[in-house]
Amino acid sequence: MPYIDVDPNLPGIRSLMAFSPQTAEPMGKIANLMLRTNEGLTMAEREMIATYVSYLNDCFYCQQSHGAIVSCYLNDDNKLIDQIKNDYEQAEISGKLKALLSIAGSVQKGGRHVTEEQVKKAKEAGATDKDIHDTVLITALFCLFNRYVDGLATNTPTDLSTYPPRAKQIAEHGYGNHIFSTPQPA
Repeated sequence: MPYIDVDPNLPGIRSLMAFSPQTAEPMGKIANLMLRTNEGLTMAEREMIATYVSYLNDCFYCQQSHGAIVSCYLNDDNKLIDQIKNDYEQAEISGKLKALLSIAGSVQKGGRHVTEEQVKKAKEAGATDKDIHDTVLITALFCLFNRYVDGLATNTPTDLSTYPPRAKQIAEHGYGNHIFSTPQPA
């Protein structure tokens, strides 16, 4: 049961965005800036980082939501996301993304956990300064988003079939107030 009075029909961060539109707007903008571009990292890779960080933070809602978005982008059935969660080093992803996930895992623990060796390895695997920057920022954002969702005990659907319809809507139209306050698509 949520700790504050939010719309019980809106799960996770959606209920919080509807509760506080003034904070929803900038949060939606930064989500779009960081997740809805193929500059350097693809949108799928960006969502993989968000999903992995949400998994590390044990935020069920966010890892399911963003994992479903990855599946939309890749026409996948969550197989790749499951591989990343279980052991990203063995997952069918690029060496660059593996190195960036290592950095994300360190940032999730605390910014000072990132090492020069991790950055060097990422660059050797083809990561640009922008890729490293965006990985750190996506990780920091998802630490915030995860704590926002779980810190207020939002409603979290356990029925995994509820995540793909919203994921499809986000993959097609992006993040924004329309996503956070409209009914679940069929």
